[in-house]
Amino acid sequence: MSTQVEAAPIAAPRPRGGIAQSVNDSLVVAKRNLIRMTRIPEMIIFGMIQPVMFVVLFSYVFGGSMQIGNSTSPEVYREFLMAGIFAQTVTFATAGAGAGIADDMHKGLIDRFRSLPMARGAVLTGRTLADLVQTTLTVVVLVVVALLVGWRVHEGIPKALAAFALLLLLGYAFSWIGALIGLSVRTPEAATSGGLIWLFPVTFISNAFVDSSNLTPWLRHIAEWNPFSATVQACRELFGNPGVSTSDAWPMQHSVLASVIWSVLIIVLFRTLAVRKYRSATA
Repeated sequence: MSTQVEAAPIAAPRPRGGIAQSVNDSLVVAKRNLIRMTRIPEMIIFGMIQPVMFVVLFSYVFGGSMQIGNSTSPEVYREFLMAGIFAQTVTFATAGAGAGIADDMHKGLIDRFRSLPMARGAVLTGRTLADLVQTTLTVVVLVVVALLVGWRVHEGIPKALAAFALLLLLGYAFSWIGALIGLSVRTPEAATSGGLIWLFPVTFISNAFVDSSNLTPWLRHIAEWNPFSATVQACRELFGNPGVSTSDAWPMQHSVLASVIWSVLIIVLFRTLAVRKYRSATA
């Protein structure tokens, strides 16, 4: 006589919540993009060369002709300059983010992702996170170069780390603008051009490379309310570098808070637009 033992039913895995699935999917896509970057090292190398060239050119070509406060010392200008170069570096990564997404669109990869049971915003979030990692590596190299040309931190390591956190937050915010551009154009070349055209006025009509008090009144007002300028000003204060603004404009008086507010608003706005565009985009 044989006895049959009924197997206990195996419980089905509990479904993950929306947030858990979104985070997991985003990390998977980010890992995919990071692996791709390591297989194309020239992407990282060329991304590091440009900011290093800006440091050297601005420091030694314009260093003796720029007035910061009452000083025209090249050493003072180098310390003034670095917050602007750091901010420019993290925002110029926008063009790369847009080009990468446009390339995925052009190859049909985005359509494949859209056919999978994954969170809708995970593809874009993963891409922007991977770009943030690459930007962080570039900033680390840039810090070494800055130290070599004479830049120093005067307010201690904790404040310096806070400044770099603001920079990376700004870079992450701008990468969502790049994501929207990449989804809106047909080719990676167009995404690169579209990602740079608007960045030049944003970075140069600011306090990054010149003292904004020396600008004409209408340009000075634009520069003082520029989100880019708020982060540059906050970094100068946290680094203890020269060029702290005496302007009465609210973003200059509360630069750290203004930097956070601007970055968060940009992320919320452009992530919403980019995810909406992703849902309706076709190859």
